Amino acid sequence: MDSLIWLTIGFLIIGFVVLISLKKSMESKLVFINENMESEESSIKTKSIVWWIVSTGAWGIVSIILIVWSFHNHF
Repeated sequence: MDSLIWLTIGFLIIGFVVLISLKKSMESKLVFINENMESEESSIKTKSIVWWIVSTGAWGIVSIILIVWSFHNHF
């Protein structure tokens, strides 16, 4: 198989593992933010949740590009 396909598969699998492992942590941070709106710590946790969403979106875009590129090169 082509190395680009292996790169794509590896990127997808590692991304899903990281996404799933961090999901529970982000849910607990969201619960904390909802309970403590005025806390300074809630603004820090809000920033980490926003960065998690941005990085998940970036991972999704790169994954789509890699999949399209792999199909374009393979077929």
